[in-house]
Amino acid sequence: MERRSFLKALSPSVPTTKTLTPPTAGFEPYAGPWSETEAAHLLRRTTYGPNHQQIKDAVSLGLDGTINLLTEDLPLPPPPVNYDFDGDPDVPLGATWVDAPYNIINNTNGYRRRSIYAWVNGRLLTGEMNIREKMVMFWHNHFVVADLNDARFYYRYMSLFRSKPLPDFRQLTKDITIDPAMLRYLNGNQNSKAAPNENYARELLELFTIGKGPLVGPGDYTNYTEDDVVQIAKVLTGWRDSGYTSTIQPTIGSSFFLNRHDTTTKKLSPRFGSVTISNQSENEYKVLIDIIFQQKEVARFICRKLYRWFLFYKIDETVEAEIIEPMAQLLVDNNYNMKPVVIAFLKSAHFNEASMSGCMIKNPLDFLSKLVNQFKLDMPTALDQQYRLWLNMANYCTSLQMRPFFHPNVAGWAAFYQEPSFYQIWLNAVTLPLRQQLTDSICSPNAILANIRVDVNPIAFIETLNNPLDINVILQDLNILLLSKPFTESQIEILKEIALPGLPDYEWTLEYQMYKDNPTNNDLRRAIETKIRNLLTYIMRMPEFQLS
Repeated sequence: MERRSFLKALSPSVPTTKTLTPPTAGFEPYAGPWSETEAAHLLRRTTYGPNHQQIKDAVSLGLDGTINLLTEDLPLPPPPVNYDFDGDPDVPLGATWVDAPYNIINNTNGYRRRSIYAWVNGRLLTGEMNIREKMVMFWHNHFVVADLNDARFYYRYMSLFRSKPLPDFRQLTKDITIDPAMLRYLNGNQNSKAAPNENYARELLELFTIGKGPLVGPGDYTNYTEDDVVQIAKVLTGWRDSGYTSTIQPTIGSSFFLNRHDTTTKKLSPRFGSVTISNQSENEYKVLIDIIFQQKEVARFICRKLYRWFLFYKIDETVEAEIIEPMAQLLVDNNYNMKPVVIAFLKSAHFNEASMSGCMIKNPLDFLSKLVNQFKLDMPTALDQQYRLWLNMANYCTSLQMRPFFHPNVAGWAAFYQEPSFYQIWLNAVTLPLRQQLTDSICSPNAILANIRVDVNPIAFIETLNNPLDINVILQDLNILLLSKPFTESQIEILKEIALPGLPDYEWTLEYQMYKDNPTNNDLRRAIETKIRNLLTYIMRMPEFQLS
């Protein structure tokens, strides 16, 4: 199916900006039913799973209990390691390189970048019942960093998000401002009183905190002015990163140099109350960020980004007034602590209303990770095979146009901000066939990726469902697990014809029971496996499978 027809087939489930009706529910707590359908919607949006057992567990926990689990603080996972004996001669096999100096003779940074690319992708395949990895990618797409040649900088940068995925947004902005990776990516390390560099100052305002707003005059963007960029660049002078590709310095960091800092008094525009900032040396950037965060538009700006990341791209006047505004006020009331806001958003009637399920096209990270986690595909245990599989999947993300550390620009992935297409950007003449090739592949026997078998085990998978003996229960469970919208009657008829060509429903029970009674009979096993593979192949070729 070509892209135009495919998107047309999705159109009843993915309303356009012209047909989307205002939400019928607001920011008040959700008080509706809580079944596998609602639990699956919550887990699809907050995790890189879920499998069938996790959905059932969420039903048992209830909405509040599930959200408590999703937002629970977790310890940092073990760091990326040397997985190849020849890859990093200064680091033992299986040991981490995150604190080891660069080896210029062996160009270990090239190897270490492959290690962290693989490891970051592998984090999405853990099946964690937690919002952490979704938030790590949210922050990675918000505070974009790319194009670095020292993997240790990447690890420290990502650990900043992973250590506190639901942070104090104001403090996180302070931390990222002097993070070594950000200093290098947006040229903060080159920003001095003799040669001010405005790159980070501009993005701090436009992309990271307050946003431009409509242009209202020459150099005036409603929320800030061009002169503010100039003054803020002066505030941020004096910071340098340290340890980049160093052969002698095992640790990396950032340092302030007073002799590079502009000690003059800086005056911001009336957009910030014409406030002045006197010399505060190494603390001056903190004073600046506190001033920016006095503007409530900062709260609105980040809440809109949360909304588009977790729920839907369309923010009309009703959503702005009934969802974004109370979210922003709650964020301000909690001194920019994100956790109460995210919890309230996930518990809201609006987030959980039925129309919000299936209105988002899966992004590539969601698409790939859910294939592994929902089917509980067997992952290799050997270290080298594990990392090579993760790296191969990271490379596949390149083809699907959403690879961590490879954003197209500092604004992040276009599907979260580019009007009018937004999520539809994910599906095109290149990516749609690749998605379907991959789903066809894992449903085929003996599918190989990176020389490792990665196909679905049909019998093991079907045994995780509520009742493998009942074709109607199987289809109901597959519907909830794999799709965000209910099957139509015609789709059920087609699926039953695949499983039971021309036969009544009870024939499935008889055939499956016969296999259960004779599990070593290869003919019986292969017959069941073939039907399950055919069912899954058909479902994952449906346009609705691309929705979340």
